[in-house]
Amino acid sequence: MRRADRFLLALPIAAALAGCNLAPAYKVPVTPVAARYKDTGPWVQAQPADQLPRADWWSLYGDPQLDQLQQHLLASNADLAAALAHYQQAQALFREARSGYFPQIGASAGGVRQRQSDTAPMRSPTAPAEYDTYSAGAQLSYEVDLWGQVRDTVAAGRDEAQAAAADLASVQLSLQAQLADDYLALRGIDQQLQLLQQSIDAYRKALQLTQTLHGGGIVSGLDVARAQTQLSTVKSQWAQTAAQRAQMQDAIAVLVGESASQFSLPAQTASIPLPQVPLAVPSTLLQRRPDIAAAERRTAEANAEIGVARSAYFPSLTLDAQGGFLSKAYGGLLTAPNHVWALGPSLLLDVFDGGKRKAQVAAARAATDEAGAKYRGVVLAAFQQVEDNLALLDRLGAAMVDQQAASTAAQHSLDLAMKQYKVGAASYLDVVQAQTAALQAQSGVLTLGTQQLRASVQLIRALGGGWSREQLAQKPAQGGDKAAGG
Repeated sequence: MRRADRFLLALPIAAALAGCNLAPAYKVPVTPVAARYKDTGPWVQAQPADQLPRADWWSLYGDPQLDQLQQHLLASNADLAAALAHYQQAQALFREARSGYFPQIGASAGGVRQRQSDTAPMRSPTAPAEYDTYSAGAQLSYEVDLWGQVRDTVAAGRDEAQAAAADLASVQLSLQAQLADDYLALRGIDQQLQLLQQSIDAYRKALQLTQTLHGGGIVSGLDVARAQTQLSTVKSQWAQTAAQRAQMQDAIAVLVGESASQFSLPAQTASIPLPQVPLAVPSTLLQRRPDIAAAERRTAEANAEIGVARSAYFPSLTLDAQGGFLSKAYGGLLTAPNHVWALGPSLLLDVFDGGKRKAQVAAARAATDEAGAKYRGVVLAAFQQVEDNLALLDRLGAAMVDQQAASTAAQHSLDLAMKQYKVGAASYLDVVQAQTAALQAQSGVLTLGTQQLRASVQLIRALGGGWSREQLAQKPAQGGDKAAGG
């Protein structure tokens, strides 16, 4: 049988063997999933509903300024750009692995002048010492995927690319949640500054009243000193709170990719209502968290790598074909007499490796166990985060009811104290104590309201925002729609 015939005969045999696959059947690691969440409240929908906005989940807060800032984040955030570049790298590596499905074709051409040694073994006396060699040709090489090594490598590359896409969505969700959290905290500070400014105005009037009464000999200088102390204390609180606002504003500037020296947000004191957060059943969380999807995809990747490691135990089959022209003269190189070719398969098998392949398989299995354990850990942490924020919102809601009642009572006490002081029925110490209690109670209402809003952001983040696992099959876009999630 001619060599070319043997080469052609090897093709169907190789194709038949190429159906093998040595990777274990992949199963998603089992994790405990409850039937329902423990804590719910009036700030979540009474019936389970998986309807968080797919793209702009922060629209639940109904704040145009927050919407604008989120768009700036998508376009300019440095961490998000780095995550996108990492995803693009994973995609490129996947395409590199997929190239193993196809034959490698090359072309070559050369011209060499060389000299033989006069004492070279087996040299003919009539052979010239110096001669030219000219060549032109092409080579084709194809490694048959007998044991599924290429397919497992491609599968691992695809899983890693999908994990990188989920990482990108996770980074985006984290940054968006951080921006929303910082923005709501900033608005809470604006409300605190407004309250402190109102208190400063009221305390200034109270100081003027004590000064007038002191001038008429009705009250002592002690009342004036107490009123001045109260005013100065609140003015100091205002300055400290203003410093906190400046720091929070700078943090927002970094998130949206702008210089803190050139960035500013106008003060806004309008209340932001606590949104109703759509809360699905716990089992859907596995499909709604990009970090869970990334951990699961890396478990699948590690499982495919077992097949790659096991395939090293078996021989590799390569089909080679070469053809071209070879001559000692450049003229007439591309003619029939100068035609050369070679065809034939080659089989390679490592007979002894000192336990290398066994160690590689063991390492791949251990890596799969590690990835599975990490996946379970991510899932359990995700449920913990949801439950934590549900419980926090529930307790903050109960605390808000009592705090509002305390604020109302404290304000009533202050009104009574001022009336009694004006008619001489109470000392200014009573007024100062009532002022302090009223300010603390009103500030507590604002603080709890901000904490509730920030906890709702963290709940939405824990629920995965508007992301879904279906988006792993979509290619993240650049620019304003950079990432797959959110």
